[in-house]
Amino acid sequence: MSNLSLDAEALYGELLRGVARLLRPADAEQAALVGVWSGGAWLAERLHADLRLAGAPGVISSALHRDDFGSRGMATSDATKLPFSVDGRHILLIDDVVYTGRTTRAVINELFDFGRPASVTLAVLVDRGARELPIEPAFAAAKLTLPAAQRLSLARDGAGRFTFALEDAA
Repeated sequence: MSNLSLDAEALYGELLRGVARLLRPADAEQAALVGVWSGGAWLAERLHADLRLAGAPGVISSALHRDDFGSRGMATSDATKLPFSVDGRHILLIDDVVYTGRTTRAVINELFDFGRPASVTLAVLVDRGARELPIEPAFAAAKLTLPAAQRLSLARDGAGRFTFALEDAA
């Protein structure tokens, strides 16, 4: 694992401004933040607090809808938690990194298991490009190209501050 010179805290500030713009006043009451487990969930939790939104953010896992479920099995034991009704809601899906689009597709499938949202909008900290599916974030704090053999991972320290690490993909 090696350190990366991306400033995750500065990018979080950009994400905060972008999400604030995406939460249009007319839709804000019917909007809900849902973070993709785990980095996206950390971001959604902090965004929710910083934007002083009512209620609690949701957390969604891709584990049950992954197209590689047969080979990976359950990647995490943390289940989806949506403390609100999805039906008719404008869901703002938050993730740390979007790459191929497969995780996003899986969490959208999971989301629809809980109801039919009015809309789903994706906002991410980093867009790696190289999409395999027609999925595009409405907002990305940064765009970055990395070799397929590398993985960008978000970490959070005890004080809630974010950093990035560059790892070799398994």
